[in-house]
Amino acid sequence: MIHSREVLKILLVVLSIMAIFVSISAFASETQEAARAAASASTTPWWVWPLALFVVTFVLGILAVLGGVGGGVLFVPIIGGFFPFNIDFVRGAGLLVALAGALAAGPGLLRRNLASLRLALPVALIASSAAIVGAMIGLALKPNVVNTLLGATILFIVAIMVTAKKSDFPNVAKPDNLSQSLHIMGIYREESLGKDVEWQVHRTPQGLALFIIIGIMAGMFGLGAGWANVPVLNLLMGAPLKISVATSKFLLSITDTSAAWVYLNQGAVLPMIVVPSIVGIMLGSIVGVKILVKSKPKAIKWMVIGLLLFAGLRALLKGIEIWK
Repeated sequence: MIHSREVLKILLVVLSIMAIFVSISAFASETQEAARAAASASTTPWWVWPLALFVVTFVLGILAVLGGVGGGVLFVPIIGGFFPFNIDFVRGAGLLVALAGALAAGPGLLRRNLASLRLALPVALIASSAAIVGAMIGLALKPNVVNTLLGATILFIVAIMVTAKKSDFPNVAKPDNLSQSLHIMGIYREESLGKDVEWQVHRTPQGLALFIIIGIMAGMFGLGAGWANVPVLNLLMGAPLKISVATSKFLLSITDTSAAWVYLNQGAVLPMIVVPSIVGIMLGSIVGVKILVKSKPKAIKWMVIGLLLFAGLRALLKGIEIWK
């Protein structure tokens, strides 16, 4: 049985997003009319696509939890590559899918003192500004260019997942001047060790510079940015792995919101795509958490890598018009 609180969270997120759709309907009217005109030329009943989206995203939600990746990373290349939707609509939905997961997880991570506001806010200021620029760039590019760049980015993410190492408790001998000025440090309870762990970071300027690139990519492709946030926070800046993962999840609620407003303003968000996708991803995530206890993480990880590799190649070949 799914816990009633978890169901309530899903309903609140979906209702909030639907309320946003109503408030920006004036901006989206022209694009909605174009979408309906295109749909009328199809012989497939309209309800098939929302139903198919729900089923596919439900499976993606399970795989995202088991593989340790964000739902947006799986959503954009797979839905964009195998569904007959314009890539702009898919990227807009991808940002809201990642945003919904971040909003659901954020309060709990903050209560447990795992997501650090002192670490998140300087990064969020830079990444969210860059995400707005990235969203504007992405919407200005032609679909085949976006697909080509998206495919290359997904293949790069696959390479990171295969080669990246993780450090539970990186050794930071001395914090840099910037992190000391911003007071980026903290303490949290590590239950596996049964003690409190103090942490601090270094190489802050280099990390903040990288978040400019991460923010642009997140906004341009609608992927979220958890796949890049965690390695930078953990391996480069030296934050503990749990702090890096939790802070990255919280960061998405700020970064993706900034980019999502650009897509909303341009009418590149369709409720018929977004609502079943969010409900499917979140329900799948709840089921995935229950399966995670009995699953073999390595096998699932390689399954996700294989899925991303196939989807990345599909997007790349679609962009260069080899596989239409």
